[in-house]
Amino acid sequence: MPSLARVAVLSNPLEPNAGEFLRETRQAAQALGVHLQPFDIRAPRDLEGAMRAASREHANGFTVLTDPVTLYGRVRLAELAARHRLPGIYSERLFTEAGGLISYGASDRAMHRLAASFADRILKGAKPSELPVEQPRTYELVINLKTARALGLTIPPSLLARADQVIE
Repeated sequence: MPSLARVAVLSNPLEPNAGEFLRETRQAAQALGVHLQPFDIRAPRDLEGAMRAASREHANGFTVLTDPVTLYGRVRLAELAARHRLPGIYSERLFTEAGGLISYGASDRAMHRLAASFADRILKGAKPSELPVEQPRTYELVINLKTARALGLTIPPSLLARADQVIE
């Protein structure tokens, strides 16, 4: 979206990491020359008001800082994004599978495999305190082409070619 200028960020201030995630998101927006509009959501009932406010304040895109409110409200969030014609980017593929536009983040499958290997090592006698801290190694890009068409967006072929999954 070359015309992207105002991005709404939905975040739950009750989420322990929200402050740091929002600071990092502000830094990225500043580096890109994008105006950030934060909206607090503390409960599922706040999603509609936040999306309505984002639309009213002329956001032309949005993102969410994932927490239980947004994760469990992902279907509703996709419906609201469609109604307000706001393209969204997410950090988890579950949002894109629920109708969101695009997600880029650590692969849940890979993270679950890593967790299983840690459990296996612990069950075989390894001390949890001696296991290394590991960062995600596999990231995935998921694009919902059906949502893109509904929003009137054209996804460049070069981006589609990089996607790990394209939802038709």
